[in-house]
Order: sequence, then structure tokens, then C-alpha cells
Amino acid sequence: MDIVAFGVQVDERPLLEKAFAERHQVRCLDVFLNRDTAPIAAGYAVVSASVNDDLSAEVLQSLAAGGTKMIAQRSTGFNNIDLEAAADLGLTIGRVSAYSPYAVAEFAWTLALAVNRGLVRAVNRTRNFDFRLDGLMGRDLRGRTAGVIGTGKIGEAFTRIAHGFGMNLLGWDIAENPACVDLGMRYVDQRQLFAEADLITLHVPLLAATRHLIDADALAAMKDDAILVNSSRGGLVDTAALVETLKAGRLAGVGLDVYEEEAGLFFLDKSLDVISDDTLARLMTFGNVLVTSHQAYFTAEAVGQIVDTTVANVEDYLAGRTNENTLVTPGQRPAAVR
Repeated sequence: MDIVAFGVQVDERPLLEKAFAERHQVRCLDVFLNRDTAPIAAGYAVVSASVNDDLSAEVLQSLAAGGTKMIAQRSTGFNNIDLEAAADLGLTIGRVSAYSPYAVAEFAWTLALAVNRGLVRAVNRTRNFDFRLDGLMGRDLRGRTAGVIGTGKIGEAFTRIAHGFGMNLLGWDIAENPACVDLGMRYVDQRQLFAEADLITLHVPLLAATRHLIDADALAAMKDDAILVNSSRGGLVDTAALVETLKAGRLAGVGLDVYEEEAGLFFLDKSLDVISDDTLARLMTFGNVLVTSHQAYFTAEAVGQIVDTTVANVEDYLAGRTNENTLVTPGQRPAAVR
């Protein structure tokens, strides 16, 4: 079967082509799926999508009209997919429910350590042979408090690293993780976590209930010298409120691998374009803010697992089977799998 994959990164392409090679022909495109590019998928029964592809009702309708029957999303998150519309159109939707949690947890720590020690500012200086230490003083993390919002597999991996640093551990989730409790984590409400944590990291999915989890009130509750890291989904943070907080001179550092309006920006070269997103442009002016382009998952191990799971999802669909990654089938409404 011929398959078309949208939003394929250069390093991802050979892995996808090799994984599908035995039984299928995959057409890898670096363009993202949206209302303008959806017609490219005409005639392809299976479409593979990336996290920043647009799978709104309008795009899904276009895909279905062109003969698409199954969409294999190459990510855990699926907030970019209108599942109700997919069910109405009789589409099957699969995702990658899990991959290396260490990839994201380790990158979250990369962001935390980089902003704590002013690493980007230091590198920019030394490239210009400026070897001053002015403004680069960080803090020991040992003995300080890490607040982990979301203690699933990724949050647990982050917690284990924090434990290794000798940090006090606070957690919040809808259910406690016994492994985190064994490491000494205390589960508290969000307000207490915001107030007491020196380092706050986000590892929850983006749902209606978690959108702008970090809003003006949450930011106001945080310590003036707290570090905030988000390597999960951009919509968890109210970026406008974050900018106002930073303008007030609060927060020691912010590390963001995601941004709520990243679609159409991240994974693309915009270096020669005029950036019309004033919020992002202002955010990038703060010396204690580090923004990366949704790369926390991007390790050989994690991408390999994502590709293998995507192939398995397609094979199961073709065999008439569902699995734990299936979000919607023609006979199953999305509410039944959430």
C-alpha cells in the first residue's frame, strides 16, 4: 500500500522509509498537512501526520473526500485532531501512546540547567571573546525543591533525575505514582506546588482542563526566582501572561520547548521572514528565556520507537485490528477511548 507522511524531518525520513520498506511504499513530505496541502493526499488510504499538522474538521473532510481511511499520528498528543469529526467521517485514528520518556525528561533538564546557569548568554559572549561572568550567577539545585506537574512516565523520569540532584520533590497529578512516592515525592495541590517549588516542570497532556494551566494567577503564586520549564504542550502556558510576568522582573529563568502558537513556525526556517507573532517576538527578547523548537522527543531511540509504533498501527488497521493506540474507529466514538 502507498502511504503519504506529512511534516517529516530530515533525520526522520530514512527511518520511516526503512520501517515501511518491506510491505509498503511511503512518500515522505517535509510540508505540513493543512487545508492547502490536504489535496496532496488524494488517493492515499493511509496518511501519517506529525504533531504540528492541522487535522481540523475541514482538513479531515478534504482527506476523506480524497479517499483517506486511516490517519497514523506520529506523536503522543492529539490535540491537533478533531476526533469527533473523524468519527463522523468514518476515519480510523491512531497515535503513538508512549515512547522513550527519558528523551523528554532529559531535555527538560537540559532547559532547566541551561537557564539556571545562563548557558546561552555565556556561549554567545565567549563566541565574541567576551569572558566576563557578569549576570551569569546560577544557583545550586541540591536542597532546593522541584515541582513536577504530571507524574506519568516522563514526569517520573524527571523526578528520578531531580532525586539524583538531591532535590526536595513535590508533585501534582490526578493520581499518585508510587514510584515517585518511593523517591520521597509529596503530592500537594497546585497552589502549594507553585508557591514552594524552585523549579517547576510540566508533563501533562493538553486538554480542555489543562489549557492555560499556567495562567496569570499561577504565575503570581510562584516564587520571584522560580524556574519554569515546559516540554509538553505550548497551550499549557498562557504566553501573554508569562510575558507580563517576565516584564515585571519575576522568574529566574524559563525554558520552553513548545509554544501555544507554534504551528506554522516550529520545524521551519523563518530566518528570512518577518515574524508577525508579537508575543513570541517579545518572549525571545528576555535574556533568561530559552526557546527551542519542539525537539525534546528528538533522540534516535525515541524517534525509532515512534516510527515502529506508527508502522504497527498501520499494520493493525490493515488487518482489521485495533490496539491501545487507536483513538477512533468507524464504529467507536472518541469518548470511548479517552
